[in-house]
Amino acid sequence: MNIGFVVNDVNTEKASYTTVFLAQRMHNLGHNVYLMGVGDLAYYPDGYMGATATQAEANHKYKTPATYLEALQSDTATRVRVTAPDLDVLMLRNDPSAEGEGRSWAQNAGIIFGQLALHHGVIVLNDPTSLSDAANKMYFQHFPEAVRPRTLITRDKEEIKEFFNEQNNNIILKPLQGSGGSGVFMVKKDDATNLNQIVEAISRDGYVIAQEYLTEATEGDVRLFVMNGEALQHKGKYCAIRRVSSKDDIRSNMHAGGSAVAAKVDQRMLDLVELVKPKLIQDGMFLVGLDIVGDKLMEINVFSPGALPDASELEGVDFSEPIIAALEKKVHYKKTYGVQVDNKTIAMI
Repeated sequence: MNIGFVVNDVNTEKASYTTVFLAQRMHNLGHNVYLMGVGDLAYYPDGYMGATATQAEANHKYKTPATYLEALQSDTATRVRVTAPDLDVLMLRNDPSAEGEGRSWAQNAGIIFGQLALHHGVIVLNDPTSLSDAANKMYFQHFPEAVRPRTLITRDKEEIKEFFNEQNNNIILKPLQGSGGSGVFMVKKDDATNLNQIVEAISRDGYVIAQEYLTEATEGDVRLFVMNGEALQHKGKYCAIRRVSSKDDIRSNMHAGGSAVAAKVDQRMLDLVELVKPKLIQDGMFLVGLDIVGDKLMEINVFSPGALPDASELEGVDFSEPIIAALEKKVHYKKTYGVQVDNKTIAMI
């Protein structure tokens, strides 16, 4: 299998990332694995999209994701031009919201080039036509109301004040754009005087999400992986972690200093998976991460859900194995059916 991973930048990848974990495992199994940053993507005169990709030494097996990544980021790493006909699968693992100042051009690049790859028979995951609708947290509002906390999205300070006053507890404020816990605030009842200042700070960059505070959030949240519309399991274990915030921080995101502990996946979580499954299937969202507090979803990460290595370590099973097996099956279906079956269907079977 020939597979490309699109990331924000190969040189900023870390050994703890899910993408590197998957790529290293696939490389060691003998698959041809290419990593490419969004800045490496191109459209060539022959009519194909492609990239100048980075590839590890073909006949060498790497003991850990760290040694694999070290090889990719070394000065002697192999740089090779690949185009759509060279690929069976293109996985879009770049996070648009992680692009810094001066790289606005990079935010939608993976989606745009992924859509071009579709036209040449490449399996693109997650489906790029749906990812274009999911570039900010508004995508979450397309899921059933029953799975979501009560939410207001606006730039109007007075509307947020009214929402704040309606709540019997604290509220969470965060930007519509962004990830990794950036710009997330909890406003308590006795913090009303700070509300204006917080809203002004967040709204400089766009819309503000005001959300009811779920008391169970004090215990952290659960990141549960969903593949092909089902909670990801392997050898009787669910691919999930509980992310616990530090004592002085409400954010449980790993990038924001949260820590990972083993998670108990209960029936409430599985019921949430069932409720979001039809939308995920419709949109061709092969691999996503659900962030769950109690019986509510806080977020659905469709771009680059992390914590797969953490879940594998905590549960003592390698969760890359069922993912790789699913990708191999999709390539088999694609070679069998060709253009008779569309990308969203291939993505979810």
